[in-house]
Amino acid sequence: MVTGIPGIPRIVIAAPGTGHGKTSVATGLMAALRARGTAVSGHKIGPDFIDPGYHALATGLPPRNLDPILQGRKRVAPLLAHGARSAEVAVIEGVMGLFDGALGTRGRASTAHVAALVSAPVVLVVDAWTASRSIAATVLGFARYDPGVRLAGVILNRVNARAHEDEIREALEPTGIPVLGVLPYDESLRAPDRHLGLVPAGERGADARTLVSGLAAWVESGVDLDAIVRVARSAPTLPAAVWDPAEHVPAGPRRRVVAAASGAAFTFRYTETAELLDAAGIDVVDLDPLRDEVLPEGCAGLYFGGGFPEVHARELSGNARLRRTVADAVARGMPVAAECAGLLYLCRELDGAPMVGALDAVGRTTGGGGLGYRDAASPGDSLLAVRGQRVSGHEFHRTVVEPRHGPHPAWEWEGGAEGFASPSLHASYLHVHWAGHPEVARRFASAVWNWPDRPNE
Repeated sequence: MVTGIPGIPRIVIAAPGTGHGKTSVATGLMAALRARGTAVSGHKIGPDFIDPGYHALATGLPPRNLDPILQGRKRVAPLLAHGARSAEVAVIEGVMGLFDGALGTRGRASTAHVAALVSAPVVLVVDAWTASRSIAATVLGFARYDPGVRLAGVILNRVNARAHEDEIREALEPTGIPVLGVLPYDESLRAPDRHLGLVPAGERGADARTLVSGLAAWVESGVDLDAIVRVARSAPTLPAAVWDPAEHVPAGPRRRVVAAASGAAFTFRYTETAELLDAAGIDVVDLDPLRDEVLPEGCAGLYFGGGFPEVHARELSGNARLRRTVADAVARGMPVAAECAGLLYLCRELDGAPMVGALDAVGRTTGGGGLGYRDAASPGDSLLAVRGQRVSGHEFHRTVVEPRHGPHPAWEWEGGAEGFASPSLHASYLHVHWAGHPEVARRFASAVWNWPDRPNE
């Protein structure tokens, strides 16, 4: 039964487009509020894994995504309520420009779409480096474009002088849209990036923590945090029930263990995947393929998520003992789910460096690859899907695998088949959010439960 849930103050941090600084502002805002003693949950609109890693450092809570395509429109608000259940305020970072969604869908999965689904006010971050009075026209246009979006204020980024600020404030005054913050440019707060966005926080270690602390001080010095909290508290009752993973997977007959790839090479994993497995009676234990040489005791399944193994190919290859162990587990039929980075790790080699060799394929870095949503179907029964099952997923890579698929592909979509699948293995470039497709979690959990305690007997 859907009920209204009061008491979840929430705010969306948006921008006119990419490059205005919304990730820096959102992350700094989360960290600054936390530093004041406020429990904050961080949420990222869209499929991106990288920004949520910084959110987790800022909040101390697991990273969360909100995506109507990957999760289904009706699950977005329940997932927000679930992720924010231990928080006093939820900060939601947008994607691209406020009204930019999947192409050809009239704004589906845009920041504005998600803001409407969760009934949240929006604060617009605007880069002021190359404009002054024109910013008022930009803000007014965004405020009036869609009456369903409540634009509650603006934060001016990269303001270079007091006179610059005064000029913008004067121009904005007739719009009635309040300025909630003014931030200067600080080169020291620039995060390093590469081909698919920022370098993940999980790869940067102490440097990432230092950056988040700096962003907190930057935001605290220039943003009216009390006003931000007031805006968040003005959000109405959230029209949703709280998502509960236990409602979507049955509990298994006994606790089992799944090793999930982690560390600097495997930084991408949707939080709800582990929560669904936990609800099914499966303990998810981190396994760092760069460092760990053996599987955890009692391991009955492997989950290799996303990341950048191409950046760490030589180090992954150097851990030959784990590569042999994983190859043996695959050969013995242990349930193995692999997405993107996991697919590459299971290949014979990656950019010339030997990998696990469980798949008769080679991975290499390229200028091409894949980026975008995919509407996919399973061409046959496999570990994670039954024939004809459809999922909405996302590709996010600058590598290719040759051959693209085996005799039994994992998925098919417009443009052909992709991945490798069997009753005990599913390896694909496609990232699938298991909260949006809990049947995937149920099938994987069932295979883990049925893995024998003594597989060699």
